[in-house]
Amino acid sequence: MCLAAVALGLSERFPWVLASNRDEFFDRGTAGLAWWLPAPGADEILSGRDLAAGGTWMGLNRRGRLALVTNVREPGHFDAASPSRGALVPQWLGGASADWLDTVAAAPRNGFNLLALDLAAGTGHWVGNRPPAQRALGPGLWGVSNAALDTPWPKLLRLKQALREALQADDAQALTTAALAALADDRAAPDHELPRTGVPLEHERALSPAFIRLQFGGRAYGTRCSTVLVAERRAGALHLHLVERGFDADGRALADVAHTLTLPV
Repeated sequence: MCLAAVALGLSERFPWVLASNRDEFFDRGTAGLAWWLPAPGADEILSGRDLAAGGTWMGLNRRGRLALVTNVREPGHFDAASPSRGALVPQWLGGASADWLDTVAAAPRNGFNLLALDLAAGTGHWVGNRPPAQRALGPGLWGVSNAALDTPWPKLLRLKQALREALQADDAQALTTAALAALADDRAAPDHELPRTGVPLEHERALSPAFIRLQFGGRAYGTRCSTVLVAERRAGALHLHLVERGFDADGRALADVAHTLTLPV
């Protein structure tokens, strides 16, 4: 996952809204959004799965914990022997404590951002390891791409603004539709707004939209799926509406997968 924005506490009706894109090579094995067991005897989690490393980029459990991870763009510094970043999500969903967050950034691992949220409790944390840092997330609009929390890359600024506007929607379906439209934005940023992350300029341009399509060494790379979660406070409960929209290598949308989970509040 390479782009995510979270609205926390900006709407009484919709206290949590998350919009995110996962960008990856299309030849990397992936399973779609479904309930599954990350380990024998563990609780089920709702997520897609990375079949190459066994973890996931984003997941939710039945108690309302949610986590997502993005990588940090640092060309030339990838360690193939490093533990998978996708293992962090099941660890948080499996009941890791707040103390665990203090240790995550110190362990050797390729660059990452982790959003660890508890939707039922109304709390959230960001942890990153480039450099090691942690922050509690209060009410506001937060976001990550392939740099530290709220680094003002053009696509993240656009997504956050679109999400702020989408919060004015009349219902959860309209809010989800607006968020998915923002995630499908394929406009490249002008050169003077591009970050300088160490990749060639043509790659910076190609990676600057929210929705990505490009070729790396003859391999198709881009947005594999868009995921939106809307937490709706209604009738004495918190209703979590989760929608995943997959895409093929030509950018064509596949069938949406939707789940709803209800938490007492």
